[in-house]
Amino acid sequence: MAKVCQVTGRKRMKGNNVAHSRLRTKRDFSLNLKNKRFWSEEEQRYITLKVSCKGMRIIEKNGLEATIRDAQKKGLINLV
Repeated sequence: MAKVCQVTGRKRMKGNNVAHSRLRTKRDFSLNLKNKRFWSEEEQRYITLKVSCKGMRIIEKNGLEATIRDAQKKGLINLV
């Protein structure tokens, strides 16, 4: 699976390393992704998601069920 957060939809970004001499070389800005298990009270089971730390904060703020519903509407998660 690609390096994409399943909650926020954020992806790896491309950019430049800039040396003191202003020489530019390509680099990647990677996300802080974690494979995390969340307990779903409605389904009484664990749901494993690949989320960034910002995504974890969103889940804590809005709740797991509401966040998963929003992510499914955006097409980021396909849970059965």
